[in-house]
Amino acid sequence: MKRNIITIEEEKCDGCGLCVPDCPEGALQIIDGKARLVSDLFCDGLGACIKTCPRGALLVEERDAEPYSERTVMENVARHGANVIKAHLEHLYEHGEHEYLREALLFLRENNIPIPDYESPSVDSHAHGCPGSAPVDLRNRRGTAGPVQAGGTRRPESELRQWPVQLKLLNPAAPYFDDAHLLISADCVPYAYGDFHREFLKDRIVIMFCPKLDPSIEEYVDKLAAILTLHDIRSITVVRMEVPCCGGTVAILRKAMEKAGKKIPVSEHIISIKGGLIHEDSLSAARAL
Repeated sequence: MKRNIITIEEEKCDGCGLCVPDCPEGALQIIDGKARLVSDLFCDGLGACIKTCPRGALLVEERDAEPYSERTVMENVARHGANVIKAHLEHLYEHGEHEYLREALLFLRENNIPIPDYESPSVDSHAHGCPGSAPVDLRNRRGTAGPVQAGGTRRPESELRQWPVQLKLLNPAAPYFDDAHLLISADCVPYAYGDFHREFLKDRIVIMFCPKLDPSIEEYVDKLAAILTLHDIRSITVVRMEVPCCGGTVAILRKAMEKAGKKIPVSEHIISIKGGLIHEDSLSAARAL
C-alpha cells in the first residue's frame, strides 16, 4: 500500500544518532555508521524524527510500504520501559492519531502495563501548551453552598466533577472515567437550559463538543471510542439542542460505540432554543448502536 514513511538520504547522514531517541517506535537504528529504517511496520510516517537531524537527511515521502501496525509497535515499545511508552503515547496524542492511541492504550491495558501520563505540553494548537488542560479530578471535593445573595438565598453549587470538559482536550486514560456515568453535552445546552447543573451534570463526568462547528468529527469518534474501550462506563446521557445539526451528537456517539464494540445504556434529552426540555428517550444499548 502507498503511505507516508520516513526516507533517509545516505549521502547526507553522518551517523550521529540524534534521530534514534526521537523515534520511540523503534523504526530507526544506526547500522554501519548510517541511520537505517529497520522496519516499515514500525514507522508511522508522522516525522517526529525529522526536526532532530542536523544534516537534513530525513524526509517523509509517499511510497509503497507495509501497513503500519500499532500493536506490533507497542510490542516493541513496551520492552523498553515506561519512558519510551510515554514518549510514544505523547507522539500519537500530539499528532491527533487517536485511533492509534486507542489501540496502544488497549494493548497496555490488556497486558496489565501501567499507563503513564502522556499528555504533551504541545497537545494541540488550541491548547497552546496551557497547563490548564491537564486532567483534574474534582469528585472528592467537599460540597459547599455558595455565598448568600440578595433575598437570603444561596448561589447554587457547581456540580462539575472533572476538568477539562471539552472532548478535544480530554485525556482518554484519565481515571475519572473509571466506572463513570457519562454526560455527553452539545456546547450550547448549558446556555439554553437553566437547570443544567442540578438536572444533568450532577454525579456525571461531562464530555462537551459541537457536532456542527468542530472540524474534528472523526477525531472525536476515535477519542470517544478510546474512552469507551479503556473504561467500564455505567451509563451515557446525551443532551443536545433541538436544531437538526445537533443530531450529530448522537451520530458521533453511535459510531464510537460501534468502534469500541460496547453496548451501554443511553438516554437522549433534547432542549428547545427557548430553554425547555421537549423530548426524553431511554435508548436500549442495541438501539444506541
